[in-house]
Amino acid sequence: MAVLKMQRIAVCALKKNRKAILERLQALGTVEVNICLPEEEGLKKMDTAGSRSSFLKYAQMAERGLEILQIYCPKQQSMLASLAGKPLVEKEEYDSVIKSRDNLIGDIKKIIDFDKEIAENKGKLQKLDIQEESLIPWMPLSVPMNYSGTMQTAMMVGTVPGAQSQESIYELFMKSAPEVEAVDLEIISTDRDFTYLAVLCMKSDKIRVENALRSIGFAAPSQLLNKRPEEIRQGIQKERERLLAANEELTKKIAEFEKERERFQLVADYFRIRADKYEVLGQLPQSEHVFFISGFIPEKYAPSVAEELSEKYEAMVEISEPSQEEEIPVLLENNSFAGSVEGVLSSFGLPGRGDIDPSMIMSVCYVFLFGLMLSDAAYGLLVSVVCGVLIRRYPRMGQSMKKSLQLFFWCGLSTLFWGIMFGGYFGDVINVVSRTFFGHEVGIPAAWFVPLNDPMKMLIFSMLFGLIHLFLGLGIKGYMCLRDRQYMDFFCDVVLWFCLLVGLILILLPTDLFASIAQTSFLFPGWVNTLAKALAIVGAVGILLMSGRSSKNPGVRIALGAYDLYNITGWLSDVLSYSRLLALGLATGVIASVVNQMGTMLGGGIAGAILFIVVFLIGHTFNIGINLLGAYVHTCRLQYVEFFGKFYEGGGKAFHPFKENTKYVDIKEENIL
Repeated sequence: MAVLKMQRIAVCALKKNRKAILERLQALGTVEVNICLPEEEGLKKMDTAGSRSSFLKYAQMAERGLEILQIYCPKQQSMLASLAGKPLVEKEEYDSVIKSRDNLIGDIKKIIDFDKEIAENKGKLQKLDIQEESLIPWMPLSVPMNYSGTMQTAMMVGTVPGAQSQESIYELFMKSAPEVEAVDLEIISTDRDFTYLAVLCMKSDKIRVENALRSIGFAAPSQLLNKRPEEIRQGIQKERERLLAANEELTKKIAEFEKERERFQLVADYFRIRADKYEVLGQLPQSEHVFFISGFIPEKYAPSVAEELSEKYEAMVEISEPSQEEEIPVLLENNSFAGSVEGVLSSFGLPGRGDIDPSMIMSVCYVFLFGLMLSDAAYGLLVSVVCGVLIRRYPRMGQSMKKSLQLFFWCGLSTLFWGIMFGGYFGDVINVVSRTFFGHEVGIPAAWFVPLNDPMKMLIFSMLFGLIHLFLGLGIKGYMCLRDRQYMDFFCDVVLWFCLLVGLILILLPTDLFASIAQTSFLFPGWVNTLAKALAIVGAVGILLMSGRSSKNPGVRIALGAYDLYNITGWLSDVLSYSRLLALGLATGVIASVVNQMGTMLGGGIAGAILFIVVFLIGHTFNIGINLLGAYVHTCRLQYVEFFGKFYEGGGKAFHPFKENTKYVDIKEENIL
């Protein structure tokens, strides 16, 4: 359990080696670039914004091409494909693909152009659909919609609101123009909103007819076409077929690039890497012949990196200790067990300056408490087996996912242990199945006791485990005070609190109140009772007098001490928080038992067995899911609030090295982080 010590690295090298040095540092992934060099006359920085923007553009173009390929040529993946991680590509294969990057970018542009053309054709198809839909009411019309009539007659087409009969339209028309007799109103079609008309009249009456029609809501179509609706519809269908055929051909052309998918991924990662390199390049102070780079590097890697840069690139490398004012990035190094909780730890905050890495201690406590909350042997075995298989099956999965699965693997083993101690195997499924289907009840007895049968005992032990957890946190604070030679803080903030708390606990244990709750009694010798009172008094008086030691004003000092002494209620609250160990453990067992009882509603027999299997699978799947989530959340809460509250501040900044941040593949080369 360690926070890797960081050092400052400063490099001065010839500009002719700049590209090689940056690429090597990026491949090693050991240096977080943090320029901290004094400004000197003659040094300047390159403007790399344009080049970086260009590389990002190509990277995004390649990613867009891959998205289009996935749309038209989807790559079938299993539900667990996301666990597989990025494939590993040999450096030689990567370099050979990059040599043809210009051709590949040209192919990607073609794919994007094809997709754009397909989208345009789809837009045209939608427009044709709208046009065809607008023509449907006019399909019975046997003349073009813009037909104006003969030498003596005039023809008009349009709509009137609502679904109306020919008689009602004639009646409304005659009210508006009773003097017009030579008029023919023919209904072409009707729907819920409109009635579609063709009106024929004498040309001499056209104006009066138009005015009369407008008075009843007559409106001409927005577009009068010079062909019969049926002819227009046939043209639309032909155009639709042409566009569909064109899209099918374009889709085939896109599919021809499917075999280039992996090469496109390499190109996308290449330009992303170059964009990152040029971002760093733009930060470097440079003169006409040399350039400078500085940053943080873990101490364990500094000698080898410095030696390689000096010997291979004739660079001047200086390794130094960071100043006290600098914010030093944090990189943790732990074994697989302690490292499994690093994700949980980073969610709260990485160790800040002066903090220790609590991963090892936290991992033991986390796994212990998680298993106590879930506390079913079958659930624990199932979780551990699934996580173990996934870890072995997908060795290249992402580090964060791998650590999470490792954490649940260990938590599953802890759950298995506590399940055996409490006699939980899918709740009481063995007892229920044997009693219902075999007529003779058997079961596996608990190695310790059954919490459902003795909840008060479980509550007492939950608070005991919580008290140990809290004392462990206070003890770590004491270690940190001794490490930093803060002996007064160790005595006042740790020893005095231990005296007060231990004294109060020893006073509480022999009381009738505790005996009634725990169903057991303690009888201490007289000297122990005297010692308990003495410890409590010494602790309380010491806290009252010493907690405000930073103030020289006696009144303020006593007030601050009294306020700190009041924090004893916070300790009581913290201890009571561990009652969630009882609550979640009981919840798991009770729900499992209810599920088992529901499965036996039809009794024995084939029908009962079928019902039991269905209820068992659904019920226990739900139970394990909801209680895994509950155990995870509440264990985190106990770590963050109760445990960390005693000694840990966090707030550290994560170490972000200059490395090859690829999205699709990992390039096989030396990367020592």
